[in-house]
Amino acid sequence: MRSRLLRTLLLPMLGLTVIVSGCASTKAKKDRPYVARDVDTLYTAALVTLRRHDYKLAAAQFDEVERQHPYSVWARRAQLMSAYSYYVSQNYSEAILSAQRFLALHPGSREAPYAYYVVAVSYYEQIASVDRDQKTTGKALDALQELIRRYPTTDYAADARLKVDLTRDHLAGKEMEVGRFYQSNKQFLAAVIRFRTVVDSY
Repeated sequence: MRSRLLRTLLLPMLGLTVIVSGCASTKAKKDRPYVARDVDTLYTAALVTLRRHDYKLAAAQFDEVERQHPYSVWARRAQLMSAYSYYVSQNYSEAILSAQRFLALHPGSREAPYAYYVVAVSYYEQIASVDRDQKTTGKALDALQELIRRYPTTDYAADARLKVDLTRDHLAGKEMEVGRFYQSNKQFLAAVIRFRTVVDSY
């Protein structure tokens, strides 16, 4: 299930864009005969697409804002909006890349906790059933714990703590499944090692 918190905590950002893009809409109409591709026009188009729930196209349009106007203040905001759009379109790998790019360029931003949260929940959404490889589950756990360590008092961290518990339960379930497999094949030492891992680590 996609994180409601991700959407809820994005609303203040959307509120700001409404003000700016509302002004930009008028400008976009005036510029239309000249096919202007100024930052306001590009960002407004992406925002309209997002509100139509065409998340894949919105992500591409927000990426275009950054590509054409990399030094604009709206390029930074577009990176986060792109990450969010990729996330809700379930393109989690691109959501992670967009959020990580934002963090690489703006590590001290006040919106950095949001970007860390996008990374964490994007990994979390890819957790597979216990009968499959759990590499992504491990990445989810690492990302969630990093978020908690960096921003322990945020709403993002509070949600991450709940997800950490679920993620650890999932990893424990994988170890138990492997242990039972060894046990059923009379490889008792290997089974004990797996069960011991659950006791010691989870």
